[in-house]
Amino acid sequence: MLSADDYLSGQVLLIDKPLHWTSFQVVNKLRWEIRRAFNIKKIKVGHAGTLDPLATGLLVICTGKMTKNIDSFQAQIKEYTGTFVLGSTTPSYDLETEIDHTYPTDHLTEELIREATAQFIGEIAQFPPVFSALKKDGKRLYEFARAGEAVEIPSRQVHISAFDITRIENLEVDFRVVCSKGTYIRSLANDFGKALNSGAHLSALRRTKIGDFDAKDAVTVENFIKVLPSE
Repeated sequence: MLSADDYLSGQVLLIDKPLHWTSFQVVNKLRWEIRRAFNIKKIKVGHAGTLDPLATGLLVICTGKMTKNIDSFQAQIKEYTGTFVLGSTTPSYDLETEIDHTYPTDHLTEELIREATAQFIGEIAQFPPVFSALKKDGKRLYEFARAGEAVEIPSRQVHISAFDITRIENLEVDFRVVCSKGTYIRSLANDFGKALNSGAHLSALRRTKIGDFDAKDAVTVENFIKVLPSE
């Protein structure tokens, strides 16, 4: 069992983020539980890469002096799996918001869907979703979006090294993506729909890897708390 000194000197914790939790909520929960378990007044805890509330999977959490390595962990290659739904879009590009447009899908074939992935391999320009935590003029983009205010978002260069289709069933398309820091899978869903002339949105997302860290080695928040000393 780890001691208070272990957490203060620095640990890397692999946590499987629950659905509907923000990454910030996970960090806050772990910080509070570590402080409670060891009666520590203050400890640094941070995560190496945000996951949306509707995503699950690998969160790399750093404690104590290991928080200095957060930037280097964030910069590593990431792997995701998930599901796109073809034929409709949402303003947030996922299920956070309601469907706003539907599109014809009669022209879609398995071959067309698989071939469309090739356009997204390599260095691509991507626009972040308006419903995101990125800041513009000191304000989060989702604050502009929820207020119905239009805002110009510059595109950013990201790199996608793998984009595999793993299942096609009716309008649901399962995928695996390996990509650089800063890639928005929600934006990829939206752009993929445009490439197919059918619209698309993200219905499920799981982060499976960050560099050499693997979600298979991650523990749930509940199981992490169980191994801490109890009063």
